[in-house]
Amino acid sequence: MALLTCQNLSLGYERKKVVDGLSFSIDTGDYLCIVGENGSGKSTLMKTILGLMPAIEGTIQFGEGLKQNEIGYLPQQTVVQKDFPASVREIVLSGCLNHCGLRPFYIKGEKQLAQKNMERLGIDNLSSRCYRELSGGQQQRVLLARALCATQRLLLLDEPVAGLDPKATEDMYQLIKELNQKHGITIIMISHDISASIQYASHILHVARKPLFSGRKKDYLETNIGKVFNTTYGGDA
Repeated sequence: MALLTCQNLSLGYERKKVVDGLSFSIDTGDYLCIVGENGSGKSTLMKTILGLMPAIEGTIQFGEGLKQNEIGYLPQQTVVQKDFPASVREIVLSGCLNHCGLRPFYIKGEKQLAQKNMERLGIDNLSSRCYRELSGGQQQRVLLARALCATQRLLLLDEPVAGLDPKATEDMYQLIKELNQKHGITIIMISHDISASIQYASHILHVARKPLFSGRKKDYLETNIGKVFNTTYGGDA
């Protein structure tokens, strides 16, 4: 059974549809990039998978024992969030909140998990630093470490390199690639960077009012929409 299956989804706000008739599935180990024009419903889809928004129509099913609260999520940052006055360790630990239930404290295992993920992303030396004092690239590593505290299986990333300089962007893409290929974490990533999507993804979902494509990257590049989108937004990638 697929790790995640979406069938005949209609998505939108206040019953106003932005996507209609969307069906796709992903398997464990896939690296899916969601592409499409601005306002095409990419972030809406991600929030619906997370249970933050209801689908207007259709179903979302999780397989292989995955639960909705076991998904790691790295959202787009707002200006206010970038100025959050907490330590790196506190923010990473907050990724364990779904494990806590009604318990108002973190247990030893959760603290060890946070430490492990800080080390995995090379930010353990920043654990006592204030989050708002960090560079954009460091902040994204902190948020990725927090997302990893929520999951070992499925990560949802909404424009994870937005606003980063070229060096930090490449570093982030390499981290995500390693999590997927070395650690077996399934990735769903929204990206406006079609070049990176084609370079790193195994699968592409191209969304619009009526979905345009869902499947393997190599097949996407053979479609008319894939060729046009890559030429328009991807250059020579």
